Amino acid sequence: MKIKICGLFRSEDIDFANKTLPDYVGFVFAKSKRQIDRGTAAEFRRRLDGSIKVVGVFVNAEIDYIAGLVSDGLIDLVQLHGDEDEEYVRRLRELIPEGVEIIKAFSVSENSDVEKAERFPCNYILLDNGRGGTGKAFCWDILKDNMPQRVFLAGGVNTGNIKDAAALAPYCIDVSSGAETDGIKDFDKIAELVSAVRNIGKDRF
Repeated sequence: MKIKICGLFRSEDIDFANKTLPDYVGFVFAKSKRQIDRGTAAEFRRRLDGSIKVVGVFVNAEIDYIAGLVSDGLIDLVQLHGDEDEEYVRRLRELIPEGVEIIKAFSVSENSDVEKAERFPCNYILLDNGRGGTGKAFCWDILKDNMPQRVFLAGGVNTGNIKDAAALAPYCIDVSSGAETDGIKDFDKIAELVSAVRNIGKDRF
């Protein structure tokens, strides 16, 4: 099982990631309190441990902009969190190298939402509550007997429920606000989250 810490936007956040070594970190390029620009992403990428993959998070972004970040080596994966459709993904794939994986986020409230997500032509699906960033979980009971293999599980995951999230056996657990205190990344919480996933997942995957 893997873990992603999303929304790194301070220099200290990179230090936290280098010390705890999550599998993925997320750089948010969409309008958000955690948004960073290309220059900051380049600085962060230079300092980030090379074993950690960088996911760029976008909402209805210009495809050329995303492709540029990929070609410059600033991000390894693309996460789409807006209204991007299959045609958008097709055009994006034409501009990025083969092998660059795409994650598409979906809001989940019932089983049919999961089924719709599974049909989308992308490498991974991210299941979230609403548009994301709410800090609240959707009803995970939906996934107890219906967990697709390629899921990033997001929405309200924190140190208090990380074991429950991991018990669902998603491909990756995605945490943003649950790794923060008062809107700022918290080293102790990140360390606890990463450790929990490593300990729970090591015998399963």
